[in-house]
Amino acid sequence: MLTLYANFKGGTGKSTIVFNMAMWRIAQGEEVTVCDLDPQRTITDVASIREEDGIEPALNVVHSLPKGRKKGDWLVDVGTSDMDAMRAAIRAADMIVVPVTPSQADIWATQNFIDIVNTERKKAKKKLPPMLAFVNRADWHPRSRENAETMEALEALGTFRALDEKLVQRLAFRRSFSEGLAVFELEPSSKAATELDALARAIYG
Repeated sequence: MLTLYANFKGGTGKSTIVFNMAMWRIAQGEEVTVCDLDPQRTITDVASIREEDGIEPALNVVHSLPKGRKKGDWLVDVGTSDMDAMRAAIRAADMIVVPVTPSQADIWATQNFIDIVNTERKKAKKKLPPMLAFVNRADWHPRSRENAETMEALEALGTFRALDEKLVQRLAFRRSFSEGLAVFELEPSSKAATELDALARAIYG
């Protein structure tokens, strides 16, 4: 299965999520490949850190979409600066997951992303794949209006299944990148690890 993590707005934390999700899937015994189509190649850098530091398991990263039948689980990270790569990934995706930070600008960008997805799937003569959305970098306060308003807006869009699970803005997610470790490797009993596990189970079942 090829799962695309994308949105039409930068800064939504896609690369961090793809890295952590990939490591979570590996921990579940899945054969995982990350397709790093983001020109910044952040996940490629993280995989290199793991290799240089001898951290197991290794993370397999490639820089092009698979051709023909896909073996194992593919997670795709793509940046907004390469629209050709994004459009190709949309056409190839078996599932699309959209992280949305709690802001009105992100909701507008998500609406634009839906239009792009509809256009590309029509070009490919494919129906829409399952599309999930969740709040990323959420306000830590449980009564945050921004989190609730973002969820309401996602539900109103109708195209997505808006997940109740969210990832809160936490230092552990930033540290995981710099140290080449998923949050559950870095801090196994942390709130970040618990949130990631809940979100991953909501996405992958």
